[in-house]
Amino acid sequence: MRTAARRAHSTWKPYAVGAAVAAALLATTACEGDSDEGGPVPPSASASQSQSQATPPAPDDDASEAPTDGDDAVGTDLCTMKDLTFTASKYGERGEPARHIMVVATNGSDKACEIQNAPEIMLGDAQGPAPVMEGTEADEPFTLAPGEKAYAGVLATGGNRDTYEVTFMTLTLGSPGGEAEAEEPVELEMPTEGSFQADDGQRVTGWQPTEGLAMRPVTQS
Repeated sequence: MRTAARRAHSTWKPYAVGAAVAAALLATTACEGDSDEGGPVPPSASASQSQSQATPPAPDDDASEAPTDGDDAVGTDLCTMKDLTFTASKYGERGEPARHIMVVATNGSDKACEIQNAPEIMLGDAQGPAPVMEGTEADEPFTLAPGEKAYAGVLATGGNRDTYEVTFMTLTLGSPGGEAEAEEPVELEMPTEGSFQADDGQRVTGWQPTEGLAMRPVTQS
Protein backbone atom coordinates (compact mmCIF):
# COMPACT_ATOMS: atom_id res chain seq x y z
CA MET A 1 0.00 0.00 0.00
CA ARG A 2 2.72 2.51 0.82
CA THR A 3 4.47 1.69 -2.42
CA ALA A 4 1.33 2.45 -4.46
CA ALA A 5 0.70 5.76 -2.61
CA ARG A 6 4.29 6.88 -3.14
CA ARG A 7 3.96 6.24 -6.89
CA ALA A 8 0.73 8.20 -7.13
CA HIS A 9 2.24 11.18 -5.27
CA SER A 10 5.34 11.25 -7.50
CA THR A 11 3.16 11.13 -10.64
CA TRP A 12 0.98 14.14 -9.56
CA LYS A 13 3.88 16.44 -8.70
CA PRO A 14 5.12 17.07 -12.31
CA TYR A 15 1.57 17.88 -13.43
CA ALA A 16 1.12 20.39 -10.61
CA VAL A 17 4.36 22.18 -11.43
CA GLY A 18 3.43 22.41 -15.13
CA ALA A 19 0.04 23.91 -14.32
CA ALA A 20 1.59 26.54 -12.06
CA VAL A 21 4.07 27.61 -14.74
CA ALA A 22 1.31 27.95 -17.35
CA ALA A 23 -0.79 30.07 -15.00
CA ALA A 24 2.15 32.40 -14.36
CA LEU A 25 2.78 32.87 -18.08
CA LEU A 26 -0.86 33.72 -18.72
CA ALA A 27 -0.84 36.31 -15.95
CA THR A 28 2.30 37.98 -17.35
CA THR A 29 0.83 38.20 -20.88
CA ALA A 30 -2.37 39.75 -19.55
CA CYS A 31 -0.43 42.41 -17.62
CA GLU A 32 1.64 43.37 -20.67
CA GLY A 33 -1.48 43.73 -22.86
CA ASP A 34 -3.32 46.05 -20.43
CA SER A 35 -3.13 49.86 -20.71
CA ASP A 36 -2.81 52.22 -17.75
CA GLU A 37 -6.59 52.52 -17.72
CA GLY A 38 -7.01 48.77 -17.55
CA GLY A 39 -8.19 48.21 -21.13
CA PRO A 40 -6.43 46.40 -23.94
CA VAL A 41 -4.09 48.50 -26.12
CA PRO A 42 -4.58 48.04 -29.87
CA PRO A 43 -1.38 46.66 -31.34
CA SER A 44 -1.34 49.27 -34.13
CA ALA A 45 -1.85 52.36 -31.95
CA SER A 46 1.80 53.10 -31.23
CA ALA A 47 2.79 52.46 -34.88
CA SER A 48 0.08 54.82 -36.21
CA GLN A 49 1.13 57.53 -33.76
CA SER A 50 4.78 57.26 -34.82
CA GLN A 51 3.82 57.41 -38.50
CA SER A 52 1.64 60.51 -38.05
CA GLN A 53 4.46 62.29 -36.22
CA ALA A 54 7.01 61.42 -38.91
CA THR A 55 4.86 62.42 -41.96
CA PRO A 56 4.62 66.21 -42.60
CA PRO A 57 1.19 67.65 -43.48
CA ALA A 58 0.31 67.99 -47.18
CA PRO A 59 0.69 71.52 -48.61
CA ASP A 60 -2.43 73.65 -49.00
CA ASP A 61 -3.34 73.78 -52.71
CA ASP A 62 -4.97 77.19 -52.40
CA ALA A 63 -1.89 78.65 -50.75
CA SER A 64 0.44 77.27 -53.43
CA GLU A 65 -1.70 78.83 -56.19
CA ALA A 66 -1.95 82.28 -54.62
CA PRO A 67 -0.57 85.02 -56.93
CA THR A 68 2.60 86.81 -56.01
CA ASP A 69 3.17 90.54 -56.17
CA GLY A 70 5.16 90.12 -59.38
CA ASP A 71 2.36 88.44 -61.35
CA ASP A 72 0.57 91.65 -62.33
CA ALA A 73 1.67 92.79 -65.73
CA VAL A 74 2.56 96.45 -66.09
CA GLY A 75 0.68 98.19 -68.95
CA THR A 76 2.17 100.62 -71.49
CA ASP A 77 1.27 104.28 -71.05
CA LEU A 78 -0.24 106.39 -73.81
CA CYS A 79 2.19 108.67 -75.60
CA THR A 80 2.18 112.32 -74.57
CA MET A 81 3.38 115.40 -76.39
CA LYS A 82 6.55 115.27 -74.30
CA ASP A 83 7.33 111.76 -75.58
CA LEU A 84 7.07 112.64 -79.28
CA THR A 85 8.67 114.91 -81.87
CA PHE A 86 6.74 115.87 -85.04
CA THR A 87 7.62 116.71 -88.63
CA ALA A 88 5.51 117.59 -91.68
CA SER A 89 6.59 117.17 -95.30
CA LYS A 90 4.98 117.51 -98.72
CA TYR A 91 4.06 114.14 -100.21
CA GLY A 92 4.10 113.97 -104.00
CA GLU A 93 5.99 115.02 -107.09
CA ARG A 94 8.39 117.93 -106.86
CA GLY A 95 6.89 121.12 -108.26
CA GLU A 96 3.30 120.13 -107.52
CA PRO A 97 1.20 122.08 -104.98
CA ALA A 98 1.32 120.84 -101.39
CA ARG A 99 -2.02 119.04 -101.49
CA HIS A 100 -0.85 115.89 -99.68
CA ILE A 101 1.14 116.26 -96.44
CA MET A 102 2.72 113.49 -94.37
CA VAL A 103 3.02 114.02 -90.61
CA VAL A 104 5.47 111.82 -88.67
CA ALA A 105 5.53 111.35 -84.89
CA THR A 106 8.76 109.89 -83.48
CA ASN A 107 9.09 108.49 -79.99
CA GLY A 108 12.01 110.49 -78.64
CA SER A 109 11.72 109.20 -75.07
CA ASP A 110 13.57 106.30 -73.45
CA LYS A 111 10.44 104.19 -72.90
CA ALA A 112 7.75 102.60 -75.05
CA CYS A 113 4.35 104.26 -75.31
CA GLU A 114 1.07 103.65 -77.14
CA ILE A 115 -0.43 105.98 -79.73
CA GLN A 116 -4.08 105.96 -80.76
CA ASN A 117 -6.83 107.79 -82.67
CA ALA A 118 -5.79 110.69 -84.95
CA PRO A 119 -3.82 113.92 -84.53
CA GLU A 120 -5.73 117.18 -84.21
CA ILE A 121 -4.25 119.32 -86.98
CA MET A 122 -5.20 122.93 -87.62
CA LEU A 123 -4.30 124.35 -91.02
CA GLY A 124 -3.80 128.07 -90.52
CA ASP A 125 -6.95 129.99 -89.58
CA ALA A 126 -9.37 127.09 -89.96
CA GLN A 127 -12.35 127.15 -87.62
CA GLY A 128 -11.38 123.75 -86.18
CA PRO A 129 -9.14 120.71 -86.63
CA ALA A 130 -9.22 118.92 -89.97
CA PRO A 131 -11.93 116.21 -89.85
CA VAL A 132 -10.74 112.59 -89.66
CA MET A 133 -11.23 110.49 -92.78
CA GLU A 134 -13.67 107.70 -92.03
CA GLY A 135 -12.13 104.24 -91.67
CA THR A 136 -8.52 105.45 -91.41
CA GLU A 137 -7.95 105.04 -87.67
CA ALA A 138 -6.19 101.91 -86.39
CA ASP A 139 -8.52 99.44 -84.67
CA GLU A 140 -6.36 99.37 -81.53
CA PRO A 141 -3.61 101.54 -80.05
CA PHE A 142 -0.17 100.42 -81.16
CA THR A 143 3.15 100.65 -79.37
CA LEU A 144 6.05 102.89 -80.31
CA ALA A 145 9.37 101.74 -78.94
CA PRO A 146 12.02 104.45 -78.45
CA GLY A 147 12.95 105.76 -81.91
CA GLU A 148 9.93 104.24 -83.71
CA LYS A 149 7.52 106.32 -85.79
CA ALA A 150 3.78 106.74 -86.38
CA TYR A 151 2.35 108.31 -89.54
CA ALA A 152 -0.69 110.42 -90.45
CA GLY A 153 -1.71 111.90 -93.79
CA VAL A 154 -3.24 115.32 -94.40
CA LEU A 155 -5.37 116.18 -97.43
CA ALA A 156 -5.14 119.99 -97.71
CA THR A 157 -7.69 120.53 -100.49
CA GLY A 158 -10.74 118.47 -101.33
CA GLY A 159 -11.31 120.24 -104.65
CA ASN A 160 -13.89 122.71 -105.99
CA ARG A 161 -14.24 124.60 -102.71
CA ASP A 162 -13.24 128.03 -101.46
CA THR A 163 -9.53 128.04 -100.66
CA TYR A 164 -7.45 130.04 -98.22
CA GLU A 165 -3.73 130.50 -97.72
CA VAL A 166 -2.00 128.49 -94.95
CA THR A 167 1.07 130.14 -93.41
CA PHE A 168 1.26 127.99 -90.26
CA MET A 169 -0.10 124.69 -88.94
CA THR A 170 -0.43 123.23 -85.47
CA LEU A 171 -0.81 119.72 -84.01
CA THR A 172 -1.86 118.17 -80.74
CA LEU A 173 -2.69 114.60 -79.71
CA GLY A 174 -6.08 115.66 -78.45
CA SER A 175 -7.73 114.17 -75.40
CA PRO A 176 -6.81 110.47 -75.11
CA GLY A 177 -10.19 108.76 -74.90
CA GLY A 178 -11.71 111.73 -73.09
CA GLU A 179 -9.82 110.74 -69.93
CA ALA A 180 -7.77 113.95 -69.71
CA GLU A 181 -7.69 117.45 -71.11
CA ALA A 182 -6.05 117.96 -74.47
CA GLU A 183 -2.41 118.99 -74.33
CA GLU A 184 -1.20 122.29 -75.71
CA PRO A 185 -0.59 122.15 -79.49
CA VAL A 186 2.80 122.62 -81.10
CA GLU A 187 3.47 124.56 -84.30
CA LEU A 188 4.84 122.39 -87.09
CA GLU A 189 7.48 123.58 -89.51
CA MET A 190 5.78 124.26 -92.82
CA PRO A 191 6.09 121.42 -95.35
CA THR A 192 6.87 123.92 -98.13
CA GLU A 193 8.60 127.27 -98.35
CA GLY A 194 6.19 130.14 -97.84
CA SER A 195 2.58 128.92 -97.84
CA PHE A 196 0.16 126.49 -99.43
CA GLN A 197 -3.56 126.40 -100.18
CA ALA A 198 -6.25 124.63 -98.15
CA ASP A 199 -10.04 124.45 -98.36
CA ASP A 200 -13.03 123.10 -96.50
CA GLY A 201 -12.47 119.65 -97.97
CA GLN A 202 -9.33 119.14 -95.85
CA ARG A 203 -9.04 115.82 -94.02
CA VAL A 204 -6.57 113.95 -91.78
CA THR A 205 -6.05 110.21 -91.32
CA GLY A 206 -5.64 108.33 -88.07
CA TRP A 207 -2.19 107.37 -86.80
CA GLN A 208 -0.81 104.32 -88.60
CA PRO A 209 2.33 102.23 -88.08
CA THR A 210 3.45 102.56 -91.72
CA GLU A 211 3.73 105.37 -94.27
CA GLY A 212 1.69 103.47 -96.85
CA LEU A 213 -1.31 102.91 -94.57
CA ALA A 214 -1.39 106.58 -93.66
CA MET A 215 -0.87 108.11 -97.12
CA ARG A 216 -2.85 105.76 -99.37
CA PRO A 217 -6.29 107.16 -98.39
CA VAL A 218 -4.98 110.72 -98.86
CA THR A 219 -3.42 110.21 -102.30
CA GLN A 220 -6.50 108.36 -103.57
CA SER A 221 -8.83 111.22 -102.66
